[in-house]
Amino acid sequence: MLVVVCPGQGAQSPGMLAPWLELSSVAESIARAGATTGLDLVAHGTTSDADTIRDTAVAQPLLVASALASLRAVLDIDAGAPLAMAAAPLLDATAGHSVGELAAAAIAGVLTDDEALRLVTIRGAAMARAAATTPTGMSAVLGGDPDEVLALLAQHGLVPANVNGGGQVVAAGTLDALAAFAAAPPAKARVITLQVAGAFHTQHMASAVAELRAAAEDVTPGEPMVPLLTNSDGSVTASGARAVELIVAQVANPVRWDLCQATLQRLGVTGLLELAPGGVLTGLARRTLPGVETVAVKTPADLDAARDLIRRHGGTAANTIPANSLENPS
Repeated sequence: MLVVVCPGQGAQSPGMLAPWLELSSVAESIARAGATTGLDLVAHGTTSDADTIRDTAVAQPLLVASALASLRAVLDIDAGAPLAMAAAPLLDATAGHSVGELAAAAIAGVLTDDEALRLVTIRGAAMARAAATTPTGMSAVLGGDPDEVLALLAQHGLVPANVNGGGQVVAAGTLDALAAFAAAPPAKARVITLQVAGAFHTQHMASAVAELRAAAEDVTPGEPMVPLLTNSDGSVTASGARAVELIVAQVANPVRWDLCQATLQRLGVTGLLELAPGGVLTGLARRTLPGVETVAVKTPADLDAARDLIRRHGGTAANTIPANSLENPS
């Protein structure tokens, strides 16, 4: 049983698209995504520096475009082909971390690629504006007793914005509160300041929710063709409309990736494929999903491993595809 997962903000790195753009299908996908978002995603994925792609308004569209283009490369389908139609027979579930939910929604058929890219462009810009109103931020808390960590966060007026499992919580709130928390952290916990613009997934993002909700009213969601998990509580969303509603609300509410992983375990997932720029979610899975085989798609060199994982763990259709039909495109 195979799940495809899509990374969230922070997974981006300078030059991450450079090797991918050597594949004509990916180059076409990124060019189309750039036209939809109004951003030079080719430049941001190849020559832009770390500070430039750390900008929420840039990072979020870049991540969604990269995830979708990399899955198209894995499945060897061109930029204009319906992605969900090709993916549905091969996948058993999909999920995305934070902004990755929009990529997962496109993979499941709830949104088209263009709809996901338009919404993520509005999401990123709106969250950047919301972050600029108050000095806020986020810090990763690694280790420590979970109850003690949460109690100390509450004492400082901080929110556990991401509960990722594997002993990792991301705290969010004002910079003063984060500094006080880091000065006297919980026992056996390490606190790492994250290079993000603001307190995402908290009420500091309320204005961004309103902007994204208004934009989402112009979308008519499809019904999920692949089971789609929600960050809100890890459950499988019942309908396309509900999925979009939850994605919008998630901007100002905590990401419960720990519950998504618990659902994957209950579903009996045996293989996990993380799309580009992969690495973060497979690392979490190795700590929290014992026995689940993982592949992170980082460069085109990972395509063969991704296709092999699909053949061995994917849906019924995946097991009928001859190995040579999923070879690297020339």
